[in-house]
Amino acid sequence: MMRRREYTYLLLGLLLLVGCDATKKVPEQSYLLNKVDIRSDVRGMGEPELIPYLRQRPNASIPLFGKWKLHMYNLPDNDSTWLNRQLLKHGNPPVLYNEQLAVISAEQIRLHLNNKGYLNARVDTLVVKEGRRAHVTFNVTGNEPYRVRTFSETIHSVDTTVHGLLSDGGQLQLVKEGDLFDLSVLDDGRENMTTFLKNRGYYNFMKDHFYFLADTTVGDHQVDVTLSLNSPDDGLAYKRYNIGNVLVVNGVDDAILSDSTRHSQLDTTYYKGVQIVSQRDRFLLPKTIYYNTFIRPGRLYSDRLVERSYASLNGMGPISQTAIRLTPVVRNDSNYLDARVTLFPGNMHYMQFGVDGTNSAGDLGIASNVSYEHRNFFKGGETFRVRLNGAYEFIGSSDSLNLLDDSYYEYGAEVFLSVPQLLLPWRLDRLRDQPSASTDFTAGINYQNRPEYLRQFFNLSSRFQWSSFDWKLQHVLEPVGITYVRMPRTSAQFDSLYMNEEVNPILRYSYDEQLIVRSAYHATFTNYSRIARRSMPAVPFRIRAGVEVAGWLPRLATSFGAGERENGRKTFFKIPYSEYVKGDFDFAPMYVFDYKNTLAARVAVGVAYPYGNAIVLPFEKRYFGGGANSVRGWSTRSLGPGTYSRDSLGSDFGHRIGDVKLDLSLEFRRKMTSLFELAGFIDAGNIWTIKDYEEQPGGMFRWDRFYKELAVSYGVGLRLDLNFLILRLDGGMKAHNPALPEGERWTLFKPNLKRDFALHFAIGYPF
Repeated sequence: MMRRREYTYLLLGLLLLVGCDATKKVPEQSYLLNKVDIRSDVRGMGEPELIPYLRQRPNASIPLFGKWKLHMYNLPDNDSTWLNRQLLKHGNPPVLYNEQLAVISAEQIRLHLNNKGYLNARVDTLVVKEGRRAHVTFNVTGNEPYRVRTFSETIHSVDTTVHGLLSDGGQLQLVKEGDLFDLSVLDDGRENMTTFLKNRGYYNFMKDHFYFLADTTVGDHQVDVTLSLNSPDDGLAYKRYNIGNVLVVNGVDDAILSDSTRHSQLDTTYYKGVQIVSQRDRFLLPKTIYYNTFIRPGRLYSDRLVERSYASLNGMGPISQTAIRLTPVVRNDSNYLDARVTLFPGNMHYMQFGVDGTNSAGDLGIASNVSYEHRNFFKGGETFRVRLNGAYEFIGSSDSLNLLDDSYYEYGAEVFLSVPQLLLPWRLDRLRDQPSASTDFTAGINYQNRPEYLRQFFNLSSRFQWSSFDWKLQHVLEPVGITYVRMPRTSAQFDSLYMNEEVNPILRYSYDEQLIVRSAYHATFTNYSRIARRSMPAVPFRIRAGVEVAGWLPRLATSFGAGERENGRKTFFKIPYSEYVKGDFDFAPMYVFDYKNTLAARVAVGVAYPYGNAIVLPFEKRYFGGGANSVRGWSTRSLGPGTYSRDSLGSDFGHRIGDVKLDLSLEFRRKMTSLFELAGFIDAGNIWTIKDYEEQPGGMFRWDRFYKELAVSYGVGLRLDLNFLILRLDGGMKAHNPALPEGERWTLFKPNLKRDFALHFAIGYPF
């Protein structure tokens, strides 16, 4: 009864909010700007493209609730109470129609069309006033656009070096015959040419040095365009600079620098031509500074070198801020830039403590962690971190014999060290000079303690990371990673249910004592710069690819007689080791229609193959289907493999794994407000086994039928954009369920909400 009353109050509150008169606080002789429409006959220049040029827009509105912030503002009659003040503060006052702003809006739209080549465009404004509301319509007529007849340039007559660089770099093909006379395209061309030159020594080159001459009298709606270059100030040629002297102020206190009597406390060293000024107790080692500063004596100046230096230095934990000052000088008739790089120290020590509530299949628990971090451990910008974690889960009592029916706890520790450069042998010194580089080492141990068993994990890994100078390609190389899993204690009941070869050999193998020694390489490529985004391509995309190989090092060692055989498997230090190869590929393009509407897609493929000493892949290395980032009509680990549908052990998570994975997704996203975004999506995919395991009937991948076993789902999502974080709620419905009998798999027109619906809460976009 109480719950029904609460729902009634909530409904009445919503009706009160929506039903509030929107013109309640509109002054006399004024009109609420109720709606603005833009009707355009220009292809590709509809309302979404022209809205940014409006100088007045109506109050924000969302479906169902209408102008909800205006309604909030209209509810109170005064600010006498705290609630009234909050409604006035968070609501929005009515937007009043302004005739002058409407005229300016029409002119801005017309000027934008002029810039796009529609030089004879017209914008007519129609205002309909009804009651105390105004409805404004802008009728846009483009008329015939102007197109480029010829395009030429005269840069070679001003500076042959600049012309040669631009020509060789393919920068002079800005437009071609028949293109629209679009000023934004020409301006982007100026911007790209300027960036190109500033990355090739032209430190003080400006975009305004380029200009265009356009002759619109040459024909019917045709234009002859000429690209020209202003003459340099000295009348000779534009100056090209090399890096001269480089001085790095290595965390020195300003009071010492400004006081000449205290300069005896300073220590000046030279490392490969870079002058480094430090206090007696150095902030950072010279080697670390050198490999993270790409402005070096003798190098041709490039904006990219400066950007990379900022990114690498500011990305180091002990540095709070970096300042780079460049001073043009002339030495021996050559142009140089002397650089002064100042490093400001930050906080070196961090402590963090966290407590989280957990919910696993409805069972509540608590998890906590504490970590200590030192961000300049060996004076080389190294990050050293120690992390301790623990968790306890309160699982309700049950008569079931399922593994998940008893409470358990786990605890562990991890030690992490990151060095901000590539630690390579001296013969590979050239490879050390990579931007955004680091070498990471991790060691960890974790215990899972249940009444049925005690499981222990030991991890050791090393990793190299670096990226290209344009931030488009990122590399991650893991030379050697070691994982050792053992179960020193198991109960008799657990042995009979899960470690029985006849009952569940796949799950038994995943719990066996085993050693995983792996090497991996992963690369991520984007066709845009992920940090210095100047202009986005028409179809931005991301490609991720990687390969992982396990077992090669133990096999190499055992080939020299270092191993033995136990139960038909080779061992390394008397521990069975896994052998497999695994490859992944992920392609995610995106098309932006306008500032509100986006279409995103993804194709993800993964294949893993156990060989040699392995019967199946380790449990942690196999694929699973369903979830917030997969086929969203299925909950996590509930899809596949193939047409497998047996569920004899409740969640059956031990069988819902595979060696082949395919995910296909298409998602349309529409921005409703600056805070909320709606999405509609279609997902398809599944997982399969690469071998025919008796315990997973119907799970094996076959070329002649895999496409018939694709799971398909559709759904809608709501996203909350907090700028620094995306919160996502997606609801998916099964459309094609390969686990059902043939002839019953298409559930699109016969949905069963309980069976076919899955709800997902996640952070970030799915791809």
